[in-house]
Amino acid sequence: MKKFFSKPLVKILAPLAMLPVWYLLYVNLEPLTNYLIVDLLQMTRGEHWTETIWFFVYEFPKVLMLLTLIIFFVGIVRTFFTPERTRKALGGKKSIFGNILAAMLGIVTPFCSCSAIPLFLGFVEAGVPLGVTFSFLIAAPMINEVAVVLLYGMFGWKVALIYVSTGLFIAIFAGWIIGLLKLEKWVEKWVYETKVGAGADEEKLSFSNRIRFGYESVKDIVGKVWLYVAIGIGVGAAAHGFVPEDFMAALMGKDAWYSVPLSILIGIPLYSNAAGIVPIVSVLIEKGASLGTSLAFMMSVIGLSLPEMVILRKVLHLPLILTFIGVVGVGIMIVGFLFNFLF
Repeated sequence: MKKFFSKPLVKILAPLAMLPVWYLLYVNLEPLTNYLIVDLLQMTRGEHWTETIWFFVYEFPKVLMLLTLIIFFVGIVRTFFTPERTRKALGGKKSIFGNILAAMLGIVTPFCSCSAIPLFLGFVEAGVPLGVTFSFLIAAPMINEVAVVLLYGMFGWKVALIYVSTGLFIAIFAGWIIGLLKLEKWVEKWVYETKVGAGADEEKLSFSNRIRFGYESVKDIVGKVWLYVAIGIGVGAAAHGFVPEDFMAALMGKDAWYSVPLSILIGIPLYSNAAGIVPIVSVLIEKGASLGTSLAFMMSVIGLSLPEMVILRKVLHLPLILTFIGVVGVGIMIVGFLFNFLF
């Protein structure tokens, strides 16, 4: 009997056993919220404070549940796409195919602003062209599982798919343009003289170890972003309950021609991750902001992160950083205007 219930087997089966519980709780979140707010607390729907509290009580656990599920499975997938493997896969890729591959790998490769310089150095040493490197650096923070889960949870799969596809377009387009401009002269000279080494031999992981990595990913990522989720949903809940309908239509509606460039200019100096900005964007749309303008604002906040620019200044001259901001900004602007026209 023991061999059928070994520890590795238990680790594999435990998440599968929890899936029905997760599903039952998720599909009953709305009636449970109604029961808590309306029946137990005797609050009346339609009142400002009731709508604010209802929004937070419903959205916060929903988002955390989605994050937990998706991050667990993405964590398993990421054990097959380490930074070292990514570096080797992109080495020597100089065509538009290199930009496409870099953007795709950026989605599944672990990345944060603090790892921008080590990854940049490793890519340069491996012979990855500058434009291809930027395609990766744009896609990795912008199109991550947190952003996709939050967008899916608040807007549905169509908006999530739009965000992923347009984010990939921007990463590929911007990296390709930067590659054509031949801006290697604006990279610090010491970068090309640095040897970061080939990296340690990668350990072959068993499936139970990959499951464990999924658990660790949930603890690490959810542990870091839950407060941002709470703050973002809290701000969104207050706006949901108290900001009048169509309030944002004049400022960020599709009829305001300046709304897309203005949203990008506002978003660039701001810093937030997807966990903090998506709940706010959902309420902007609810209050009259157009989809294209809202996506442009979100992409500029996440994709043109101020801390990442400060960190990259250690390896790049200011003209290259400004070119990067300009090219990505134009790509985001195209996306914003396009979706304001189509939707």
